[in-house]
Amino acid sequence: LARYEVMDGQQRITAIREFFSNNLRLEGLEQWPELNGRTYSKLPSEIRKGIDRRSISYIVLLKESAETTEEQVLLRQMVFERLNTGGVELSQQEVRNCLFQGAFNDMLFRCSRSDDYRTAWKLPRFTSEEESNPPVSLLENPFYSKMTDVENVVRFFALRHVDQYRRGMQGFIDLYMLKARKFSESDIQMLEKLFLDVIGLARQIYDETTFCPWLTENNQWADRPHRAFADAVMVSLSRHLAHRDRLIQHSERIKVKTRELFESHPSGTFTGRGNTKEDVRQRIDKYETMIKAVLAE
Repeated sequence: LARYEVMDGQQRITAIREFFSNNLRLEGLEQWPELNGRTYSKLPSEIRKGIDRRSISYIVLLKESAETTEEQVLLRQMVFERLNTGGVELSQQEVRNCLFQGAFNDMLFRCSRSDDYRTAWKLPRFTSEEESNPPVSLLENPFYSKMTDVENVVRFFALRHVDQYRRGMQGFIDLYMLKARKFSESDIQMLEKLFLDVIGLARQIYDETTFCPWLTENNQWADRPHRAFADAVMVSLSRHLAHRDRLIQHSERIKVKTRELFESHPSGTFTGRGNTKEDVRQRIDKYETMIKAVLAE
C-alpha cells in the first residue's frame, strides 16, 4: 500500500474534512453494513454524536527542535517511523516514498519500470495494469514489495557523489532525497536520461549477466544480480558514457576483466562485505580502473 499512496497527515485530515462536508460515502463496513453508502449528514443522530465526540491527536514539531534543515527532515522521518509503522515494519524506501513526494520521487518509479532495469533485476516487464493490480508474483517478491527496486535507482544517483558519503548507506540516501526536493524539472529530466542511458549500456555489455557477480569457486556467473556490484558498474559506466560505443564493442573483454576482478580480490570486495565510505569508494574505483584499462587497450 505504501508503494502507491501518500501516508501522511495531510491525506488523513483531507479525508476527515471531506467526510464531514458530505463529499465521501461510507464503504466496506462489516459491523454496520446498513450504513454503507451514507454520507455524514445521512447517519443516525446517535452515530453522528459519537463521531463528533471523537478527538484527534497530533504532534507539533517546532523549528527550534532542530538547528538545520537537514536535522529537521531527519527528525520528521524519525517521528514518522514511530507513529506510522505500528505493527507493520516499513522499509526505509517506503518511508522515503511517504516523506519525499514530488517530481523526483515520481521519476524514481519511472526509472524502476524501464525494460532494461526490469530485465537486469529479473522482474517482469512493467504494464499499466501493475499500478492498480500488481501480480501476486511481484507482491510476494520482497525486492519489489519493499521498494528495493526503487531504492536502487536513488542509490545510484546518490553514489555518484560517493565522496560526500556519510551516515551509512541508508542515511546517505536520505540526505540525497532531501537535496533532491530542490531539483528543477530540467535537473530531473537530465537525471532520468542519465539513468536510462547507463542501465541500457550495462545491459548491452553484460546481457543476461548484468550485475551478477562472478563466482570464483564455481567458475560461473551468479544467477542473481547483486546491489553492491551494481553500484560499482552503474556509477563507473556513468562516468564513461562518452565512450559508449567502444565499451559495447569491447563487451567480451570487459566480461573477461570483470571475472579477473573477482578472482584477484578477496571474497566480498564487490558484493558488500563492507559498507563504510572507503569500502564503497574502493568498489567503484577498482571497477572503474578496469574500465579505463579496457578503453586504453
